[in-house]
Amino acid sequence: MTALAEPQVDLRSIPALLARNAARMGGRPAYREKEFGIWQSWTWAQTLEETRALAIGFLALGLNRGDHVALIGRNRPAHYWAMVAAQMCGAVPVPLYQDAAAAEMSYVLTHSGARFVVCGDQEQVDKVIEAEEDDHTVQQIIYTDKRGMRKYDHARMNWLADVQAEGRAARQRYEAELDARIAELTYDSTCVMLYTSGTTGKPKGVVLSNRNIIETARNSSSFDGLRADDDVLAYLPMAWVGDFIFSVGQATWTGFCVNCPEGPHTMMTDLREIGPTYFFAPPRVFEGQLTNVMIRMEDAGRFKKWLFDHYMRLARRIGPALLDGKPVGLVDRLRYGLGNLLVYGPLKNTLGYSRIRVGYTAGEAIGPEIFDFYRSLGINLKQLYGQTEASVFITQQPDGQVRSDTVGVPSPGVEVRIAENGEVYYRGPGTFVEYFKNADSTRSTKDDQGWVATGDAGFFEPGSGHLRIIDRAKDVGKMADGSLFAPKYVENKLKFFPNILEAVVFGAGRDHCTAFINIDLTAVGNWAERNNIAYSSYQELAGHPQVYATIRKHVEEVNASVAQDPMLSGCQIHRFLILHKELDADDGEMTRTRKVKRGVISEKFADLIAAMYDGRDSIRTETEVTYEDGRKGVLKATVRIEDARTFPAVHHKMAAE
Repeated sequence: MTALAEPQVDLRSIPALLARNAARMGGRPAYREKEFGIWQSWTWAQTLEETRALAIGFLALGLNRGDHVALIGRNRPAHYWAMVAAQMCGAVPVPLYQDAAAAEMSYVLTHSGARFVVCGDQEQVDKVIEAEEDDHTVQQIIYTDKRGMRKYDHARMNWLADVQAEGRAARQRYEAELDARIAELTYDSTCVMLYTSGTTGKPKGVVLSNRNIIETARNSSSFDGLRADDDVLAYLPMAWVGDFIFSVGQATWTGFCVNCPEGPHTMMTDLREIGPTYFFAPPRVFEGQLTNVMIRMEDAGRFKKWLFDHYMRLARRIGPALLDGKPVGLVDRLRYGLGNLLVYGPLKNTLGYSRIRVGYTAGEAIGPEIFDFYRSLGINLKQLYGQTEASVFITQQPDGQVRSDTVGVPSPGVEVRIAENGEVYYRGPGTFVEYFKNADSTRSTKDDQGWVATGDAGFFEPGSGHLRIIDRAKDVGKMADGSLFAPKYVENKLKFFPNILEAVVFGAGRDHCTAFINIDLTAVGNWAERNNIAYSSYQELAGHPQVYATIRKHVEEVNASVAQDPMLSGCQIHRFLILHKELDADDGEMTRTRKVKRGVISEKFADLIAAMYDGRDSIRTETEVTYEDGRKGVLKATVRIEDARTFPAVHHKMAAE
């Protein structure tokens, strides 16, 4: 692969790129934020001024080189400025998940030794105070929203606007010091430390350098032709590497505008108002939007429903081909154009996707049917494969080579190889420096040649050179008869159905597969209301006979589909149950990025798993749950277990595979 030229020496840090943008495109919008229903905007010149004022304020408060600055809050321009301001001072930003409990925050604050914490609001301040009861490393707490903060002890607390005001007042005293610290930053200076989601254990602090972030931002921006006039919506957790690379790395490299919604409750409205041209969402966002579309269509009149179904059949048949520039007949093109006028265009506008040039999904495999639905509308949705340790990008799908069953080809500058056991390895400019305070994990993950073990199993397709990810390497196993067991493959098929929010499949070392199902309360609740079925809780609805009958149909449809794959036909689900509670990060069953913790679930619900395999048709169980206010409780339920029809494997397709 041809090596790309390195940036010039004076553009080897995010603060340097920010200064360049202010000089070259100072009048262009850099950040927007919606607050109290009104969009506010800051240009690149204003962003530089705001960030420098905050950085000088940090210096006045005693921020030292090498300090860690934790940041907890929703996506706001001030929070992005705080991260870059910390970098300007030679410190390291450490964003945390804002919905993390105090105990989770305590671990990260203690592990990183953060001296400064920037909090979004009173709730986050309270969690920090609780989190550091046993360990007092935090010396300064800075809050963005001052509502409710008046009666707190301000001996070590400051409103962020006051810190900026102090920075502006102290400019003459500290400006030379700030410029000196910015000048000290090199390509190998630490840019950010991001903690892994902790699927299998304690989160690890991933140290990423300016080289990692800037090279990755440059290569990925070039790959997709990102421009200064692009718009992104910054709504994903700031602690997640994807948000950092899009809203800081690529934004400062290309100069595009980062738009921050008012909050989760207004996200969909704000998405429609901004109409981003570059958009990323994990599969759960696309799944949720599709669920809402299907619910609305169920409630629509007969003609409207017929019109939608008719044109969606056409879209699924020719939409992806049109998007990829493949030949399509004139009559079909005209029919698709009419469909765009009547159905696709209004639907994309409702979703907020009218202007998208490049869309990506990653984090979990997306169901092929969901993926194809969006592409059939003419939305250039693609898949990428990545991880925190790679600064996101390992593989990407080039335009014209987009498929639902692969994750594309190696990203520019990245090498990928498959080990003998099927595990995927990579190395490239985004490869992380180290795990903070964890040399053993660094050595076990990254070898002396820079190759990183992903923990995922996959293979390159002959001919196309596209990578296919099967599952997590540790989750891929064998059934008792030796056939392949890959639970994620089946789970993703199940989650295509709007009624199914989450699925966990079991079967390694066993004669057959079974599954836990979480219903989608929005979709199933809407169905219940339409059919005059009364219910008072998730648990009551989950146990309803008609809900079980519907879910059984979905499971059997998936079994029929899985039977078509000779490699994975043994993964058909023989028995299933609908869990009496939703899997929840607060209960330790999922990560904050909504990845299932299989080990925790297998241990916590061992009685349910045993019942599915010993032939029982129901089981009485008790489960500890955590309420929103942090209190613990016990949920008691009798859970039904049902059988599902399975299908003979279709072996004649083996040759085609």
